[in-house]
Amino acid sequence: MKVIQWFPGHMAKAMRMMEENIGLSDAVVFVLDARCPASSFNPRLLLFTKDRPVLYVLNKSDLADGPDFAALLEQSGRPAVRLAANAAASARLLRERLERLLREKSDRLKERGIGRPLRVMVAGIPNTGKSTLINLLAGAKRAGTGDKAGVTRGKQWVRCGAFDLLDTPGTMPPACENQTYARRLAYVGSLNDDILEMDEIALALLEELRISYPKSLIERYGTADGTPLELLDAVAKKRGFVLRGGEYDYERAERAVIDDLRKGRLGRVLFDSADDLRAVGLIGQKG
Repeated sequence: MKVIQWFPGHMAKAMRMMEENIGLSDAVVFVLDARCPASSFNPRLLLFTKDRPVLYVLNKSDLADGPDFAALLEQSGRPAVRLAANAAASARLLRERLERLLREKSDRLKERGIGRPLRVMVAGIPNTGKSTLINLLAGAKRAGTGDKAGVTRGKQWVRCGAFDLLDTPGTMPPACENQTYARRLAYVGSLNDDILEMDEIALALLEELRISYPKSLIERYGTADGTPLELLDAVAKKRGFVLRGGEYDYERAERAVIDDLRKGRLGRVLFDSADDLRAVGLIGQKG
């Protein structure tokens, strides 16, 4: 399988911009994908948070299966919340967690007679829902959103009631050292599809789903049996992706599998485990 790497020049520029703006921020929100919270954690972002409090938001929980990993982060001393930024009900939950995180800072400002909004930098890898989260708190579309990784390219401060939120571009580590995590980011759309070998990604996804979510494959495509390539045949047959001469249109089948996963048509999924969270340092080690 081709090694996955993606760190375009605008990401290096974005990292410098965030480092320059951390002095203006009272706190940082790290947005993770709840389907793969360890894979979507960029530890390099911790380098510039300094002493700012951090809230970890496990977003897209409406698409995520399994346990509430936010609770595990909380137990490890990392404030965290699990939500779906596309659901209006999440706004109150997120606002309450930010108020709790910044209560001491807010009290100090009031004691000094300073009435400015609390400033929060929102950071994370591409396509985890940073802009959607900001629009949720703003109650209107203030930040640009999209299904493709890399929609946000520059910084933007957005007033959200008692908070000013800084929308930042998604940033990856300069090197994807763990290729399993990189593949999972490819599944959920956090990498630019143009740099990927989509046939390899689709086959790897089918293999993971065959092992962990066979029922989802059966319900969507009629089978969970066989090799990944045989499963792709089943997808093409089920969806009618057939070329002249009776050959299957594998390109359309590959895109269909990936799109079904990203749009939630394969049900709730979870790719990472508690061990993955330990491996990236988000929760403590066993014992």
